[in-house]
Amino acid sequence: MLSIAVQLPFSAKIFSPPPKKASIREREYLLTSEVQALIRAAKKIGRHPVRDGAIILLMFRHGLRTAELVALKWSQIDLVGGYIEIHRVKHGHDSIHPLRSPELRALRQIYRDYPDTNYVFVSERKAPLSTRLIRHIIARAGKLAQIPFEVHPHQLRHACGYYLAAQGHDTRAIQDYLGHKNIHHTIRYTQMSPHRFENFWRD
Repeated sequence: MLSIAVQLPFSAKIFSPPPKKASIREREYLLTSEVQALIRAAKKIGRHPVRDGAIILLMFRHGLRTAELVALKWSQIDLVGGYIEIHRVKHGHDSIHPLRSPELRALRQIYRDYPDTNYVFVSERKAPLSTRLIRHIIARAGKLAQIPFEVHPHQLRHACGYYLAAQGHDTRAIQDYLGHKNIHHTIRYTQMSPHRFENFWRD
């Protein structure tokens, strides 16, 4: 007797993707002291210490996503006036941020070390860095800095948000700074601010 195989219609329920694995990181953000340790570590390892340290510094101070960092061009930076034009991804709002002395010093050195390039962060072949390489640079620095969990680039963006909230900056201003389209993405930083409840009790 011949057996006839019956082909069932495709069902998204049957062929559903595996569930997303929960993060094993202790925190989704870094403390300021950990960011500073990352920068120091990045400057001690690899063939591009100034570049790698500047990557971490700019991602932290401007809340840059990896895609925003690798797409950063010199046309967005004013080294004389001290400003950087941030182009946000994920339908975020663009903005212009001031550049402070540590960032300006690092960027001017990079400009000298990697001349005639459109992109700020490039390889020895003057090609834009990949997001994969950025993840490697930061994870490597995290291990050298002896941070007790795996460090991921997006933790620097969260570190920026928590730092600004801890400094008491207005939630709307933080929203604009990070380019959040929805303020609900910004509220988590102010909810975790260590100074939020300081005036609740007066002994």
